[in-house]
Amino acid sequence: MKRLFVRGGIAASVVLVVFGIASIVMGVNGRSEIRDTLSQEAIVGSPDMTPKAISAAADEAGLTGVTLPTCSVADQPIDTGARAKCFASYMRIHALELTGGQTYSQMGRFLDDKGEATSDETLAATDPKTGAPVENPARNIWINETALSTALNTSYFAERVSVFSIIMGVALLLTGIGMAVLTLGALRRPDDEVATDRAPSSAPGAGSA
Repeated sequence: MKRLFVRGGIAASVVLVVFGIASIVMGVNGRSEIRDTLSQEAIVGSPDMTPKAISAAADEAGLTGVTLPTCSVADQPIDTGARAKCFASYMRIHALELTGGQTYSQMGRFLDDKGEATSDETLAATDPKTGAPVENPARNIWINETALSTALNTSYFAERVSVFSIIMGVALLLTGIGMAVLTLGALRRPDDEVATDRAPSSAPGAGSA
């Protein structure tokens, strides 16, 4: 029975160590790939991407009730998940500046003859080339911003998952090593110690006649 426990403990230790190493390798490779992919896009933060500068720009544009970024990526290459998330938060403020503080759902679908936004298709101006209602170009700005910021935020999330994978790998590795030490130390005791533990003790007061 003791050998069964020893073999089971060693097998579990090996599995934990192998999975730990695999998790670490996958996490490191994933993190590296994410950063390489971001670097290939050659994105650089604009000079106004600091909390002070964006606050002034938001006040000038009349934006109220908007959560402003607290990070800074001004003139910095966007090559990490954290910087990508920060850059995306500034992109949202820039989009709001261009749309007058309105989000996609708040903007009219079309433009009327005066260039004002409206969701009533009957009031929309007509494109002389296509005969279709003139769409509100500000909505396209918001669509582009949403697509790009979503990609950047996904990079941040993916990098966090990679870091979590590394942490879990280290935890599994240490757990496997610890289990192996306990198994070898607690169960693989010398046979003479086991025999001594099992030997019946002499009755109290017993002795030679």
